[in-house]
Parts: sequence; structure tokens; C-alpha cells
Amino acid sequence: MNEFLEKEEKIVSMLKTVFDPEIPVNIYDLGLIYKVDADENGKVDIDMTLTAPNCPATDFIVEDVKMKVESIEGVSEVNVNIVFEPAWDKEMMSEEAKLELGFL
Repeated sequence: MNEFLEKEEKIVSMLKTVFDPEIPVNIYDLGLIYKVDADENGKVDIDMTLTAPNCPATDFIVEDVKMKVESIEGVSEVNVNIVFEPAWDKEMMSEEAKLELGFL
């Protein structure tokens, strides 16, 4: 496996450790991560959304994402962009998340 894919896998694994404090499912399985771009210089851009535009945990979640992804070897900088297009809905969740939250 090449180094780039390995880094992306580590990023996804790390994103799966970030939770909205009000929801018992990680932000990746909730479908809140729209895009992860990592370049060869260690810069990572993440586009993510929130379950609600006025989410009180926004700062906490963004800081957690940055701190955890920056802890990955080879990552030098993390930019988190909060986007609301397309709007999030529960269909974006993984099957595991839907099961956990009782949507299946």
C-alpha cells in the first residue's frame, strides 16, 4: 500500500475517534465528513458539516478533529472547513450509525 493511502486510512481511523458530545456515534460514521485531502507535504484539508448549523459543540468538535489528525505522523497542518452544502441528513450515516441510533 502506498504511503498516501496509508495516511488517508490513518486520518479516517482518527476521525472515527471524534464524537459529537450529544450523539453516541463518531463523526465519520454520522456522515459529517465530506472530504479529506492530504498532500505530500503533510497538509490536510477536511470539509465537514454538522448535524445542525447552530450546533453548540462546533468548536469542541473542530478542535478535536484538528488535534487528533495533527497527532498522525507525517501530518504537519490541518485545516477544517465547516460547510453546509449539501445539507446533512440521516441518509448520510453508515449502516452501523443508523443501527446504533435506532434508524434501522
